[in-house]
Amino acid sequence: MYTLRKNSEEEKSQMETILKQVKDPELLSQIEKVVPFHGFLTSGALIGIQMLNIARRELDAQDGERIFVTCETKSCMPDPFQILAGATIGNNGLKIMNWGKMAVTVNKQAPEGASSIKGIRILLDSEKTKDYPKLHAWFLNTEKFSHLEIVPILLAAGEKVYSWKFVDLEVPVRNKKRIQCCKKCGEMFIQHDDELLCGGCTE
Repeated sequence: MYTLRKNSEEEKSQMETILKQVKDPELLSQIEKVVPFHGFLTSGALIGIQMLNIARRELDAQDGERIFVTCETKSCMPDPFQILAGATIGNNGLKIMNWGKMAVTVNKQAPEGASSIKGIRILLDSEKTKDYPKLHAWFLNTEKFSHLEIVPILLAAGEKVYSWKFVDLEVPVRNKKRIQCCKKCGEMFIQHDDELLCGGCTE
C-alpha cells in the first residue's frame, strides 16, 4: 500500500508497522494520498501534512476551499499542499521561496476587491523540538537519522513542535499579460516590466 522509493523491503515493512499505529483515520488517509505522489513518506512530507491541518483549522478552511501557499523550502514540504489542497505551481496556488526554512504561509481566497487578506505562518519551532532530542538533532542537522526514526516522533508530537501566528498579506494586483518578442532570440515571452530580452537571454 505504501511505496517507499529506493528503500529495502525491510524498511518498507518497518514503515508499514509505523503507519499501522496511526489512530486518526483522516491523517492516515492523507498519508495514503501523499505517498504515491511523493514516492515515500519523508519527515518533510509529514511536516507538510501537519502544517496543512493546522492552517485549515485556524483559517476555518473547508475541504475543497481554495487556499494559497508560500512554502519556504522546496524539499518535501510542498507536495502535501499540492495533493491534499490542490495548491500547485501551475494554478498559482503554490509559491516556493527556497529559503531553507521549515515554514509555510497559508491564506484563503481574498474577497473581490480586497487589498489584504489574513493568513497564517506556521514553522517547525527549534525551541519546541528541544523536547524531542532526536527530532531536534535531525532538524539542526547535527546528527543523521532516517525517516523511519523521525516519522514516529513527529506522529507522537503532533502539533506540539509547531508555532504559528496570523499575518496580514497584500493581495497582488493582477496586471494584463503582455507578450514581447525577444530582441535577441526572437522567441515570444511574457513581459513583466519593459524588458526587451527574455530571461534566457539576459542570464
